[in-house]
Amino acid sequence: MPAHRDRGEPPAVSAPSQVMKQNGRVRPAAVAGRFYPGNPAELRSTVEQLLASARTEQRPAPKALIAPHAGYVYSGPIAASAYVTLESARTLIRRVVLIGPSHFVRFDGVAGSSASAFATPLGDVPVDAQALGAISPLCRFSTCDPAHAREHALEVQLPFLQVVLDDFTTVPLVVGDATPGEVAEVLEALWGGPETLVVVSSDLSHYYDSSAARRLDASTAKAIEHLAPDQIAEEGACGRLPICGLLQTARKHSLRVRTLDLRNSGDTSGPRHQVVGYGAFGFYETPSRDIPR
Repeated sequence: MPAHRDRGEPPAVSAPSQVMKQNGRVRPAAVAGRFYPGNPAELRSTVEQLLASARTEQRPAPKALIAPHAGYVYSGPIAASAYVTLESARTLIRRVVLIGPSHFVRFDGVAGSSASAFATPLGDVPVDAQALGAISPLCRFSTCDPAHAREHALEVQLPFLQVVLDDFTTVPLVVGDATPGEVAEVLEALWGGPETLVVVSSDLSHYYDSSAARRLDASTAKAIEHLAPDQIAEEGACGRLPICGLLQTARKHSLRVRTLDLRNSGDTSGPRHQVVGYGAFGFYETPSRDIPR
């Protein structure tokens, strides 16, 4: 079922020209100029400044990330806290499994795209069609271009990835009516080795006052750190299903989790009486002593 409107999300209007272009093999940028700058030079400068502000020690890169997906003015600093951790793996990561909730289209299961690339003002990111083909036999996987046509949750992650990584492909996935186990099955099939990064796109609580949001987001963060999907409340994250699927897979692979950033829109650029929560989380395969603190 289509979810709430995120901060920075455009009005729910039809976009037939965008759907037509997507069927022409390249999925065009749907929210450039709204969620993030549409000018390539301005966009690159914005992302680089956000990453510089989030500078951290160089440590082993995470296997998976959770990053927010609102407009950059709201969630950009928190997203940067996630993506700055990838700098040591700039040339190593060659494929990014990018998964988030469907905000506009209702469907069953997990949906890929038939597009050959996803466009941003920084260029086109090739889609790993071979990987999508490999998961096509899964009973809850399908191709649903309309679910991708206007979806911002995946798109806003791409400019960060384009700046921090060298050449890479993406496996774009949106989650509709599915169980965490079904999401986990898809992630497990795509898990790969160090060349593959998993990014779950999700904001946290929505439209509470700042104090209430902090309490709810802290509870969600604790559940994520403990790989406890059953402890994430339905109102705890708009991407709860993708997050829970990742937590199941991370538990299977004995990953350890670190909260990289936890703030809300009142902390960055919005009013405090009604906020959206944002969290950045890294999932590490390394021993606990090597996880950055």
